[in-house]
Amino acid sequence: MRAWNLRKCYYTAVFMILYVFYHPADSGAVSLTSENIDMTLASNELVFLNFYAEWCRFSNLLAPIFNEAADKVREAFPDAGKVVLGKVDCDKETAIASRFHITKYPTLKIVRNGQLSKREYRGQRSADAFLEFVKKQLEDPIKEFHSLKDLETLDSKKRIIIGYFDRRDQPEYDTFRKVASNLKDECQFHVGFGEAAQAMHPPGGENKPLGNAIHNITLGHPIIVFRPDVALTHENDETYTGSLKNFDELKIWIQEKCVPLVREITFENAEELTEEGLPFLILFHHPDDTNSIKDYKAIIEQQLMDEKQNVNFLTADGKRFAHPLHHLGKSEEDLPIIAIDSFRHMYLFPNFKDMYQPGKLKQFLQDLYNGKLHREFHYGPDPVTNEIQVDVNSNTSPPESTFKKLGPSKNRYTLLTKDEL
Repeated sequence: MRAWNLRKCYYTAVFMILYVFYHPADSGAVSLTSENIDMTLASNELVFLNFYAEWCRFSNLLAPIFNEAADKVREAFPDAGKVVLGKVDCDKETAIASRFHITKYPTLKIVRNGQLSKREYRGQRSADAFLEFVKKQLEDPIKEFHSLKDLETLDSKKRIIIGYFDRRDQPEYDTFRKVASNLKDECQFHVGFGEAAQAMHPPGGENKPLGNAIHNITLGHPIIVFRPDVALTHENDETYTGSLKNFDELKIWIQEKCVPLVREITFENAEELTEEGLPFLILFHHPDDTNSIKDYKAIIEQQLMDEKQNVNFLTADGKRFAHPLHHLGKSEEDLPIIAIDSFRHMYLFPNFKDMYQPGKLKQFLQDLYNGKLHREFHYGPDPVTNEIQVDVNSNTSPPESTFKKLGPSKNRYTLLTKDEL
């Protein structure tokens, strides 16, 4: 009898442990709080977060869809440490909401390998769309090549990071792969192993040209290079010289190379760029006009680097963005043109060719900051000055911002700060 009772107590204890720690009936996204969020982010390759508020009707519409997606993702990826769909009640977890800079509900963010992705999820809000998004995020971010000849056909329109490793099990490759997972939206990542990598290692470890420098390469030492979007040859490749085992160091280097100072705005990324809250300095160009783009980028890099925290430097296809041109009183025939969108008004740079005069674009930005552009649109040119004059009369007003309308929609989000953007 005593043995039976002991067995009964043992099985009861096991049952209680399973009941407390394992809930097979649990479904939906995992509720995250200040007590469990850090462990969740650190112990999973991908965490897909839904920041919501109970009183927000858009949050309530999304909740059952996101929970359904969590069940589908759990079924597709049952292994622990792979992916978690989590939800944060921002009214209860105000510290978490502040930490992740939540300004609208619901906000969907992605954390990869413990690192917050700069880009939010802005796609379709359905369980199947969320599942496909997660599958895409968990795909291997690196494409393998088998000979150096394969690299000659890479798409030059996107910046490229290339790794050369002797073996896949090298610790340096594990670091490279984690960085690639975090930055795959910004760059293409390619890797070669074995013979493909050894082609970069000359016999005896002698000097071998690579990019614009000469490196003393020894057999077995991995190589990581950056290939700009303007070239297809090794003469323009730049080699990483830091630690290949330091995740943060490698990520910072690749991020600086892959995120350009001048970006292209499209209808797909306009909401994301607008939400950054910085004024736009935009070159509107004809789709076939590459020379204006190159010149504009070069001038920005040479003269306006100190403004990168204050303004977003962008290029825009003038045919696709004909509506903003119309607001400026321009058409496709007037391209290329440069304008500022302050999210209140749009201001036209008087003469595109003035861009080539040192200091003119910088003064254009200064005139935005000090209010001169706005004053001149309302009251005509300021008294005699050598600065840029805006060719308008005193009875006009600057056109309203058109890109502000491409920001987060009030029909999709509850915006917390009405005066932003």
